[in-house]
Amino acid sequence: MVLGIIPARYASTRFPGKPLIDIHGKSMIQRVYEATKAANFIDVIVATDDIRIAEHVQAFGGKAVITRDDHVSGTDRCAEALTIYLETHHTGDTEIQYVVNVQGDEPFINPIQINELIAALDGNVELGTQMLKVTSAETLFDPGEAKIVLNAQGEVILFSRQAIPYLRNVDPAEWHLHHTYYRHVGMYAYRKDILAEITKLAPSPLEKAESLEQLRWLEAGYKIQVVETTYDSPCIDTPEDLNKLTHLFNS
Repeated sequence: MVLGIIPARYASTRFPGKPLIDIHGKSMIQRVYEATKAANFIDVIVATDDIRIAEHVQAFGGKAVITRDDHVSGTDRCAEALTIYLETHHTGDTEIQYVVNVQGDEPFINPIQINELIAALDGNVELGTQMLKVTSAETLFDPGEAKIVLNAQGEVILFSRQAIPYLRNVDPAEWHLHHTYYRHVGMYAYRKDILAEITKLAPSPLEKAESLEQLRWLEAGYKIQVVETTYDSPCIDTPEDLNKLTHLFNS
């Protein structure tokens, strides 16, 4: 069984109140919740630190739990939300094997995309995430896009904001035409026992250098399985992002 958790903070530095913004008649968090609810989860909850978000979710018929306001990552918030869920529901502790962290600022998320990741969770996978093929030099060299280096088993060797590998004697503008590069799609699956373990890890050197939380897990020796998707689900970090993307919504 897999539980879907959507972390949602109110106090975003670049876009305060972001989960509650109206997008064509529905809030962003409602759009994410409805898409997530349509995937193959035993249940879906929003994990928030703000009563306004929790009450809004409950008003449209969703489930929400209030978590501490000092979590530094969505992973930590998911871990607390799972504990609260198990304490307040009749679901047995052994029934939930995985938790999937669906980003609360990705209102374009597709249930099919979520199910692609869920399908890979076979009990042996410790951690899972998704990737998209890089199709342009602009994306490849954008430091805001984390790139993924894989082994032959589809497990992560490294995440980096740099383009890796370096292609000798090839024009960088054409690297993506000569090698298959992938960029990270930030939806995470955690096996329940692994989620409890990784929240105890201290920030690692590579994580500090790249500002990528998932590098902490790799440095500690955990394996991250990656599933390729063709679905792009851009996040909304700023009001400018919303202005650029809002025309993509059909309803």
